[in-house]
Amino acid sequence: MCGIVGYVGSRPCRELLLRGLEKLEYRGYDSAGLTLVGDGEVDIVRSIGNLARLREAVAASEASEPASVGGGGPALAFATRAATTGIGHTRWATHGLVTEDNAHPHFDTTGRIHVVVNGIVENHVELRRELEAAGAAFTSDTDAEVVAHLVSSHYEGNLVEAVRAAYGELHGHFAFVAACAYDPELLVAARRECPLVIGVGEGEHFIASAIPAFLRETREVKLVEDGEIVAVRPGSAEFLDPAGLPIPRRIEHIDWSEEAAEKGGYETFMLKEIHEQPAALAETIADRVCGDRVELGEIGISDDELRALRRIVIVACGTSYHAGLVGRYAIEAWARVPVEMDIASEWRYRDPIVGPGDLVVGISQSGETADTLAAMRMARARGARVLAITNVMGSQATRDSDGVVYTRAGLEIGVAATKTFLAQVAVMYLIALKLAELRGTLSPA
Repeated sequence: MCGIVGYVGSRPCRELLLRGLEKLEYRGYDSAGLTLVGDGEVDIVRSIGNLARLREAVAASEASEPASVGGGGPALAFATRAATTGIGHTRWATHGLVTEDNAHPHFDTTGRIHVVVNGIVENHVELRRELEAAGAAFTSDTDAEVVAHLVSSHYEGNLVEAVRAAYGELHGHFAFVAACAYDPELLVAARRECPLVIGVGEGEHFIASAIPAFLRETREVKLVEDGEIVAVRPGSAEFLDPAGLPIPRRIEHIDWSEEAAEKGGYETFMLKEIHEQPAALAETIADRVCGDRVELGEIGISDDELRALRRIVIVACGTSYHAGLVGRYAIEAWARVPVEMDIASEWRYRDPIVGPGDLVVGISQSGETADTLAAMRMARARGARVLAITNVMGSQATRDSDGVVYTRAGLEIGVAATKTFLAQVAVMYLIALKLAELRGTLSPA
């Protein structure tokens, strides 16, 4: 899991990018880098290790005399030291060793097009072979560098069209952002299954893998949906489908506070979030329990359909899977509905029997777990009703389901789930009680 941050606006962006990457450190990484674009020049600084090492590398570059730009020379050009457009990345190695050359951003042969990539490009071997035959000079062992050269191969003065054409040739699950020296007030992002979100400011925009990267700067966001391409400029963010047709997208307000992304005096985020469990549980239950009734108006499935369910299938991964296991026991014991529990990545590949009369429940803290989303889509395509349980408003899971029950646990940064797991269990209990109430299988206390 990698972290992407991008900025285009009027402010010098180096520190904004570094701070954004620091907010994504919880995702894990082994190297990091920045690309800064300004006045027709583009420069890159990369380092192995933590972000402190990257800061040292940036400081050393600024102290040096500018070298040739574009290929990541040892010094930042004067033009890019106050750059107002840039992209940053933290890498966790999957293809290629942990080296500076394998760190992101990656660039094309001319050094004018730079990209940061999260995810896997599954057809990178074939694409690399074709691009090298056409004259591309690769400098890394990664799958991600293919994206830079592929975008470059389609570039004819329009970065948006080049990204759109490259997107159509890429296989796998990924998100990436491209910058170009020839258009210094433009970033172009594309998403396939890996998360990406746009932060909206006054005359500026942010791009990131996760909202905490820019939460200090803005709480206004535009969510990037699967299969979309976004052209981001200081004053606009234009959403396009793969065919290049515009897609309207409204601004949404995120009510997480900046303090939610801080440790608040605790040694670790995990310890902080353990102490936040009582509040998360209370908020999740809150107005959903009214006397001896459970109110789940957001469930998106009628009472008659819930009464008539023949079976429930719960799909999830990781910690969410264990919350589903608890839910299976509760639903079968209280509502007397048969429940199957599956790891999403396995269920989707075994050609399961699912269709009308079934309810498939997908549990994902982020609402972006690729295997869980794929399982939900498959179930929906086969006629089953699909319910999402997630902690993130507007996440992909909410758009791939018929209804959603939010866990209301607030921002969770610790990699090991704590308060979100407890909130997921609480939601499973609420669903079990609601089904029991509708089916008359559980008497009031």
